[in-house]
Amino acid sequence: MAELLRKNGYAYAADQHSADVIIVNTCGFIEPARQEALDLLKEIASEKHTSQCLIAAGCLTQRESEWVAKQVPGVNAMLGTRRWMDILSVVKKLDEPAQTNIRFINTSPLTMEAEDIPRVVHYGGYAYLKIADGCDRRCAFCAIPIIKGPQVSRRIENILHDVSRLADLKIQELILIAQDLTSYGHDMGMKDGLPDLLIEIMKTAPHIPWVRLLYTYPGQISSRLIDMMAEQPRLLPYLDIPLQHAHPDVLRRMYRPANMDHVRDTIQEMRARVPNLAIRSTFIVGFPGESDTEFRNLLDFVAEVQFDRVGIFPYYHEKGTAAYQLQDDVSPELKEERIQQLVALQEGISEQKNRQFIGKKMEVIVDGVGDGMTICRSYRDAPEIDGMVMVEDELEMGKITVVEITAALVHDLIAKKI
Repeated sequence: MAELLRKNGYAYAADQHSADVIIVNTCGFIEPARQEALDLLKEIASEKHTSQCLIAAGCLTQRESEWVAKQVPGVNAMLGTRRWMDILSVVKKLDEPAQTNIRFINTSPLTMEAEDIPRVVHYGGYAYLKIADGCDRRCAFCAIPIIKGPQVSRRIENILHDVSRLADLKIQELILIAQDLTSYGHDMGMKDGLPDLLIEIMKTAPHIPWVRLLYTYPGQISSRLIDMMAEQPRLLPYLDIPLQHAHPDVLRRMYRPANMDHVRDTIQEMRARVPNLAIRSTFIVGFPGESDTEFRNLLDFVAEVQFDRVGIFPYYHEKGTAAYQLQDDVSPELKEERIQQLVALQEGISEQKNRQFIGKKMEVIVDGVGDGMTICRSYRDAPEIDGMVMVEDELEMGKITVVEITAALVHDLIAKKI
């Protein structure tokens, strides 16, 4: 949205108070995120002066525009997530006399391209590149299909155009994102589209040293993809596989793949073929009906598999999802207790895994420098969600360099410059 406005004559304001237009891109996925977005909208609405326009955009307005309008009457316009490119029309409409409150909420399928606008977010030495949006899965707890609709994949030529732009910026790490990377191209008739796309990306940008994949669906990680990870050093040996639970009965209630023997075999095969593979997963605690036995099964599974990273979330009872028909019968107190048990287990695993790197040399990408310290990440660390490598020296921002690991914490590593 910002790039589209910039290309049409609008410029970034120095701060909120000097802006003519303020855009809040909201999240509507779970209650805490909705509340955070709502609080921010209320704060800005109370502070803005009469000549300023406040636009609420994104998932929350796509999902609950009436509710947002009622809660924050100071919002001048709302724009859903499926047609973000309408932001230009919204801003121009607000410039018309007598236009005070308008809505551009569209329930049509997602639109992925607009006016040669790159679908990227660039930070320092790394960049996120969106290759698809929306989701065809129908997980019982998830509101994404309600908000975004079915998956829409971008055409390879458009993705490669963005890759070329990022290569010109000399980024060091390209991170591919989608709600479900492993389904890339299914909607365009491609059977195993992600490896095909990766082959073209590697050809298009031979000088981008790291390519990372985020959000792969269990049971959809093909042998071709694992072969590429084993054979192509630029494709980082890192997989984010959100399993959500380990007990087959809970997984069936979640409408998720429930064959845990297949999951175990797949993970074993991946680790055998990619020995240094880092695996991250995500689990939901307190799904309706989760018994003590089912939760204990989850603990045992996490202890058995020994993930490098684990994200843990309580179940949120989301209106419109299939699980909303079930009784939210695990108390908040029990959810928190179970979260803490799982956290304690995983922290022990994480620290033990981190200690294995002490004394070893590792490639890291530099994300932040200052006050005699450098914040880096290894191939095991996706930005913002995983750990970091801290170096007691100042290295070159945005570059990949080699450091020696000197100490290990629960989530992070300490290193020295070589």
